[in-house]
Amino acid sequence: MYRERPSRIPGAVRWSSTGSAGTALILPDGCMDVIVIDGAPIVAGPDAVAAHVTGSDGARIDGLRFPPGVLPQLLGVAADELTGVRVPLAEVLPCRRLTASRDPEDIAAGLLGDVVLDRRIAGIAARLGAGRPVAGIAAESGLGERALHRLARRSFGYGPKTLARILRFQRAVTLIRAGDALGVAAASSGYADQAHLTREVRALTGVTPRALLAPAQTMESVATS
Repeated sequence: MYRERPSRIPGAVRWSSTGSAGTALILPDGCMDVIVIDGAPIVAGPDAVAAHVTGSDGARIDGLRFPPGVLPQLLGVAADELTGVRVPLAEVLPCRRLTASRDPEDIAAGLLGDVVLDRRIAGIAARLGAGRPVAGIAAESGLGERALHRLARRSFGYGPKTLARILRFQRAVTLIRAGDALGVAAASSGYADQAHLTREVRALTGVTPRALLAPAQTMESVATS
């Protein structure tokens, strides 16, 4: 069973799940997680497309999901080095002393330290999520488009257009799962029409929009995204 609750880490979401045997489809959401699986902490990098993850029956999974662009700053690692991978935390930070706690919030608190987050990154993610054009965001951020692309890759794991595409997809998924008709979800999320939404869902997940409603085939995107 998957559950979410508020986190004491600002902006993050705490979640937990009991693993089950079989393969789960993990949807891309632009986020990164610190995940503890049966006491072993890992970092889940950003996914550009849905990932197929094999579960372990009965494994206890505790996770902390960070908004786009936050965890790479805490780790001091470029996000595009972790795109599409899940790797032990100790391998990401081999020279840093980590807390002995296996609670993901304690781990995150240790990573926070005196790190001052770059506010531009959160602002860029918010504008991309709102569907703003990349050229305009670059100008508002005081960056050229190439500089914005480099910053986005370091911060989010991929370029700004890819993050915008994923965030639009997540808006549509939320509406579909809330019961909106596909045409309504498409229009509300910024797609040209229902066919456009269907093509994008297939491209990002390999399944149809209606398949996203089937719990046997998909898990919450935050589970190991």
